[in-house]
Amino acid sequence: MRRATASDLDGLVALEQATFALDRMSARQWRRHLESLTAEVFVATRARRAVGAAVVFRRRGSDIARLYSIAVAAGERGGGIGRKLLDAVERSARRHGCRRLRLEVRRDNLAAQHLYERAGYHAFGTYAAYYEDGADAQRYEKRLAAT
Repeated sequence: MRRATASDLDGLVALEQATFALDRMSARQWRRHLESLTAEVFVATRARRAVGAAVVFRRRGSDIARLYSIAVAAGERGGGIGRKLLDAVERSARRHGCRRLRLEVRRDNLAAQHLYERAGYHAFGTYAAYYEDGADAQRYEKRLAAT
């Protein structure tokens, strides 16, 4: 588990393509996030292959960070990578002075919802027809303890 660099771009794109059927980030979007001063990208690797990734956004002047994306390769799910990525995102948000972390998750993605709830997130609303295929999103938030 580490912060991603430009050398991880191909692996991040491959993971994105293998993980998501819709709402995929392009190589250009990944590159922009890797270069951004207000985003941080984390990657989990096994045998030099990207098996997990997460992107967190921050806005200047806001105490709210946003988990934009988290992905774990199908063969690696259930092994704790998602939780480690989430922990890295939370540490990053706290390091940058954020007190809350928010995210959206498909209402039909129960595994992800359980991950967030076990990590202390609470549901606080929905976005109707949020995803490309018209699926709704459940919104979650967690208050982050100061470090």
